[in-house]
Amino acid sequence: MSQQEKVENIHWHNTTVSKEDRQSLNNHKGSVVWFTGLSGSGKSTLANAVEKKLHDQGIRTYVLDGDNIRHGLNKGLGFQPDDRKENIRRIGEVSKLFVDAGIVVLTAFISPYREDRQLVRSLLESGEFHEVYTKCALDECERRDPKGLYKKARDGEIPAFTGISAPYEEPENAEVVIETDKELIDDSVNKVVAHLKELKVI
Repeated sequence: MSQQEKVENIHWHNTTVSKEDRQSLNNHKGSVVWFTGLSGSGKSTLANAVEKKLHDQGIRTYVLDGDNIRHGLNKGLGFQPDDRKENIRRIGEVSKLFVDAGIVVLTAFISPYREDRQLVRSLLESGEFHEVYTKCALDECERRDPKGLYKKARDGEIPAFTGISAPYEEPENAEVVIETDKELIDDSVNKVVAHLKELKVI
């Protein structure tokens, strides 16, 4: 069977329980909170802190973290542009499933290219994608260097490393901008949660 035949023989099956039904049961909407920024900018730290705050309020949540996803779903992908693009595409599709389930999914990925982040946004309905830019000066990210990656990149051990030998395209219209080298974590968490409340996600 050819690839084209496989595609033509795939049909979408509608579910009996709708997205609206699941949201009604959860008493909140499903959404993607997409944290993007340089390595060491605080994406994972902030995503997990926001999740804890939401969880404590009875909101159904899940964090998709870049490193964790590469242990399983995206295990075979590298860090060249095409692999990065496919990495984000897959995450976008998985995030869409979480939204359909009525869950607030928080993703922590460098996701350096605007085009890829826009692709994920386009998969979702209006108001379901919330880009959070964890803005942090490169020298501060290097100072933190929690995984020792910047040092390896500077030493030539990691090719195509975002911010050093590969580009990072800053968001132009992020819903929320958090300057993680200037703002306290509690204030940052409250800013994200306030945004979700303002849009009546929660």
